[in-house]
Amino acid sequence: MDRRTVLRGGLVTTAGAALALLNDGPARAAGLLRSGRPRLTHGVQSGDVTANEAVIWARSDRPARMLVELSDRPDFRHARTVRGPVLTPDTDLTGKAFLRGLPPGRELHYRVRLDGLDRHLASEPVAGRLRTAPRTRRDIRFVWSGDLAGQGWGINPDLGGYRIFKAMAAVDPDFFLCSGDLVYSDGPLSETVKLPDGSTWRNLTTPEKSAVAQTLAEYRGQFRYNLQDANLRAFNAQVPMLYQWDDHETLNNWYPGEILDLPQYTEKRVDVLSARARRAAFEYTPIAIPAAKGGRIYRKISYGPLLDVFMLDMRTYKSPNDADDSPAQRDGLLGAEQAAWLKRELRRSRATWKIIANDLPIGLVVPDGTAQEAAAQGDGGAPLGREREIAGILSDIKKHHVRNTVWLTADVHYTAAHYYDPSKAAFKDFDPFWEFVSGPLNAGAFGPNALDGTFGPVAKFVQAPPHANTSPAEGYQFFGEVDIDAHSASLTVRLRDLDGRTLHTETLTPVR
Repeated sequence: MDRRTVLRGGLVTTAGAALALLNDGPARAAGLLRSGRPRLTHGVQSGDVTANEAVIWARSDRPARMLVELSDRPDFRHARTVRGPVLTPDTDLTGKAFLRGLPPGRELHYRVRLDGLDRHLASEPVAGRLRTAPRTRRDIRFVWSGDLAGQGWGINPDLGGYRIFKAMAAVDPDFFLCSGDLVYSDGPLSETVKLPDGSTWRNLTTPEKSAVAQTLAEYRGQFRYNLQDANLRAFNAQVPMLYQWDDHETLNNWYPGEILDLPQYTEKRVDVLSARARRAAFEYTPIAIPAAKGGRIYRKISYGPLLDVFMLDMRTYKSPNDADDSPAQRDGLLGAEQAAWLKRELRRSRATWKIIANDLPIGLVVPDGTAQEAAAQGDGGAPLGREREIAGILSDIKKHHVRNTVWLTADVHYTAAHYYDPSKAAFKDFDPFWEFVSGPLNAGAFGPNALDGTFGPVAKFVQAPPHANTSPAEGYQFFGEVDIDAHSASLTVRLRDLDGRTLHTETLTPVR
């Protein structure tokens, strides 16, 4: 790695001897506080990793300069140091270093340390690892899921915390596709919850998790809460994230322009709340924020000749929740600009597989009281309401011969494999495709939801809990794994449970 392989304008120096990893215990933290040295408070993360770029995230306990050492060796011999931003209270002491010019198809090691602004005392470092996307064909593996700390189920130390992240780390993925609801800003936690069998669920709690989030500080506190979990921090340090949001980063089932009629909220304007939630999400996740495009969430991540990932945003441009049965509606989930972008980028893609990450499912009915939250409304007939936007995308995919699209989602808190068959559909102008559902990571389990027949979905596999809001203690927590074989280019999806056991497998052969 030469001087061109680091962030433009970065300060490049030779690293010294390998430093110890940060022991984040209270005694060490207290010692650093007394010494005047800055401290990394919530581990490190990487994200939006491509063949030549990556984002590295960290948070300090005080204003300090972020420095990233980068090497292709775990002992950091001949490492280079990238000078990152100054972490200030304006971003809640979080920050990101944007790395460019990285070598493709390589495993890289990084560690973050902080340089104090007054006496230039350095923090102890925290190390991480990432793999850059290949330029040539090689095996690819990633995992996906969503929904963390929902419905009153937070970090339970008696059960090992968020232990699903251990199972996800064990399959050694190249990246984690987070399908939204990484926090539950509308989900206060109590210290204990009585379980149906008479036992007690015990939550770690914080002041910010004692009520619904409304202020920017409270939204930031939702992310800090989850990062208390050692399993999540260890996973973040080893597996890059591709992040998209859904509703609970702000509040349940929200849409732009909504005015709340909920007594627990003193701020009734959802547009105000979502702006605060969005800022906190950008500050606390390793999402690359293109300033020229307003920090939009939807984007394409190219991962070599076998894979492009299309990260959608089905929240920012969403229409109001209603009966969803308009025969003339043109959009409602993506909005005109994002829908046009998706069609255009799918046509341009030369990757064998096109993964479309949709934070709301296509064919599942997701009620919001008497209204509808997602695309389907359950009538099984011609496309109405938001279904018309989905129909337009599916028709465009067929018209332009876009092959090998697979849709991945979470949201409904169970796991399933759906095959969309035009021969069984009311609307037939599309090619067959699969949509896979997984989650939650650590939240109440629900389902299964009804399937709407408009696009002809057939449930090939479903695993759901026996009753609504089943606690994580009963095991109905799920993630999905995707493997792409370099030689055959086949794509295999495995739906896995809390402990990593495979529940269902589908292997798809690419259409040439």
